[in-house]
Amino acid sequence: MDKNLQREEIEKIYGKISPFEFKNRLIELAHGENEKTARILLDAGRGNPNWTASTPREAFFTFGLFAVDETKKDINNGDLAGMPKKNGIYNRFIEFIDKNNILPGTELLKKIIEYGINEKSFNADDYLYELTDAIIGDNYPVPDRMLYHIEEIVHDYLVQEMCYNKPPSGKFNIFAVEGATAAMCYIFDTLRSNMLLNPKDKIAIMVPIFTPYLEIPVLPRYDLEIVPIKATETTIDGTHTWQYPLYELEKLKDNSIKALFIVNPSNPPSVSLSTECRKNLVSIINEYNKDIMIISDDVYGTFVPEFRSLMADLPYNTIGVYSFSKYFGVTGWRLGTIAIHEKNIYDKLLKELSKDKKKILNRRYGDMKLNPETIPFIDRIVADSRQVSLNHTAGLSTPQQVQMAFFCAFALLDDENIYKKQTIEICHRRQKLLFDSLGLSLRKDINDAAYYTEFDLLEWANYNYGSEFANYLESSYKPVEVLYRLAEESSIVLLSGSGFQGPEWSIRISLANLRDEDYTIIGKTLHKILDEFVSRWKESIK
Repeated sequence: MDKNLQREEIEKIYGKISPFEFKNRLIELAHGENEKTARILLDAGRGNPNWTASTPREAFFTFGLFAVDETKKDINNGDLAGMPKKNGIYNRFIEFIDKNNILPGTELLKKIIEYGINEKSFNADDYLYELTDAIIGDNYPVPDRMLYHIEEIVHDYLVQEMCYNKPPSGKFNIFAVEGATAAMCYIFDTLRSNMLLNPKDKIAIMVPIFTPYLEIPVLPRYDLEIVPIKATETTIDGTHTWQYPLYELEKLKDNSIKALFIVNPSNPPSVSLSTECRKNLVSIINEYNKDIMIISDDVYGTFVPEFRSLMADLPYNTIGVYSFSKYFGVTGWRLGTIAIHEKNIYDKLLKELSKDKKKILNRRYGDMKLNPETIPFIDRIVADSRQVSLNHTAGLSTPQQVQMAFFCAFALLDDENIYKKQTIEICHRRQKLLFDSLGLSLRKDINDAAYYTEFDLLEWANYNYGSEFANYLESSYKPVEVLYRLAEESSIVLLSGSGFQGPEWSIRISLANLRDEDYTIIGKTLHKILDEFVSRWKESIK
């Protein structure tokens, strides 16, 4: 395609489609130039990390060998085997480990089993049988929301990572789902199906945010009114902190706002709520909007030391959404959870629905129970995930649940947080390489997950050359110019920050998915383009 036509097409769709769909067009452009010049495509628009947690995978696959061996003890006829049996299975597991202790992951595997028996007081045979039958995957998930022993282990993990080991009293009920993306779909659907959110209802969204949280509410099925809560706080020198000033949080005093959606740490800035910001938010909710529903997506929480989710401070209001994909490098496994405290606003609001609405919902869930009004909100999510009628076959596949439990136990047993420190160090090292190559100093921020960075080109222009150059840049060019040139000239793909309702001139750079040295290349290339803008501005002054 003619370059000018290609550029016109890119400019035409910029800001009008999802930044992820726009990224695909940039990749097509970058690939085309890549083929001509043999350049390597550097796609820093992806959130997929380039690391994986190997040891819990080793434990998983070794345990799979034990499980297959168990099936053969029931029936062993060539390729055909039977099903695991419970009686005495723990002792057989110990025998298997003793005979096969050279297999990878056996040390962690033994600790995972000991954790359940010694720390959780699980019955040894019950625990081993659940894991064995689950990894074989020969039965439907029972309970369908989550397997019993696995839920206990995942609960411990969420308390450790989302509540910084200081949870509220009581417990969370957990639904294992196919990643945070499935969690989002299920939650929106059940809120709508149960008439807790209705068309034209008002919801607040803390922005910038992962774009589906902006795109789903405006779909015809939901048709919600969005009140943005903007992270506009800056330092004295004008640098974004990506925190929410009090005047923005005070929008939540409006108790006609029925729900609040937040990604914490945020996406794309990947900065968690500061202690002050979190306290202000909690205070406003408790004083002015006690019945608000909060959905907090905390996928990047493990990358911030001493992280604390809103599910810890506002457990009554908050649905906690968590994905294992980023921390453990398991986007392909599709592992996520929905956590709702046993005492929650959702069950209260269901009880307060009008008789007419309850009658409609009784028809919806009537095949599940004689008194469907007593079905809690989280179990309605499970049912809705399978169109209610297939509730009896709902639930995340059992081998996935076992892998999820092994990841959780691995983190719980890592007393010195060795793995966590490694992942945090990777992100911050790459962030420093990027900023060094841009010629920028990096402000230290204890709330910065550094999984992404949102770089505001106008902030850079103001800081380095003053408002006159920033005004020139804004009036003479469009942000798409930078994204286009990076893709066309250097096969570098970045995302626009404006698509996440961030500043118009901001760009999102993933710090998780490329090699360390690639971030130096990205920084230098971006610096070169910005220097060209500076040179043109100086020429225009002359």
